[in-house]
This record gives sequence, structure tokens and C-alpha cells, in this order.
Amino acid sequence: MGKNKDILKVLLLILIGMFIPFLGSITLTYGFMPQKIVVTFLYFLFIFCCELGVVYLYFTLSGRRASKKMARYKQK
Repeated sequence: MGKNKDILKVLLLILIGMFIPFLGSITLTYGFMPQKIVVTFLYFLFIFCCELGVVYLYFTLSGRRASKKMARYKQK
């Protein structure tokens, strides 16, 4: 469980680190409108979550395929 907590902490730190420049750029472009900033950031998080899901799926599937190949070579 410690490994998952570490990954969660790193992802949370990345999200906070992305929000600060995002907030600054949206504020400079559109002015300070909290409602629009929050909605735009939620769209951004949704797209980012989908991207992370695809990357996680890719690494999971490629890891399983590599494990099967390694198991086949170990039997010989």
C-alpha cells in the first residue's frame, strides 16, 4: 500500500503544480473569473485523467505481454 500512497502523492503534487501556471495563464488571458477558471480546470482534469488512463492501460497490457514472453523463455 505504501507504493500506491507514494504514487498518489506524486500525482497530487503534479496536479497542484499544473494548476498554478494554469490559473495564472487563464487569469492573464480572460481576467479573474473564478467560475470560468474552475470549469476550465475541471475540463482539463477530465482530459488529463483520460490520458493517464490510456497510458496506464498501455503499460499494464505491455507488462502482461512481456511477462508472458518471459515465462515462455524461462520454460525452455
